[in-house]
Amino acid sequence: MASYVAAPQIDAEERLYRIGEVSRLTQLKPFVLRYWETEFPMLEPVKSPSGHRLYRQADVDMVLKIKRLLYDEGFTIAGARRHLREQNGAVATESVQTGTHSENAAELLSRKMLLDLRDSLRAFLTLLERR
Repeated sequence: MASYVAAPQIDAEERLYRIGEVSRLTQLKPFVLRYWETEFPMLEPVKSPSGHRLYRQADVDMVLKIKRLLYDEGFTIAGARRHLREQNGAVATESVQTGTHSENAAELLSRKMLLDLRDSLRAFLTLLERR
């Protein structure tokens, strides 16, 4: 009996883009898009059953936002990741604090601080390795 992993559920109305289309739309090379997937956890295209990357409109928007941060605003990858995480964390923290889960807000802030520390240490390590 063969088992398989079910494909993620996607709205029929939602447009999906293959990596080549996203590459043309964003004027980025496909290898850059694949690399950014490893560096930005919020960039997570779905995979088709045949293994092709399928980008949703939200993924394309995220690629454009990352590109703007890195190329136009001069962020480092770690800085852009932190900036995007802070934007998402601020929204999550606000929604948690408006409820009765104040302990979850503290956990979110602690996790955010640890992730920021990790990013900073990685950046320092990269600088040291270049010497």
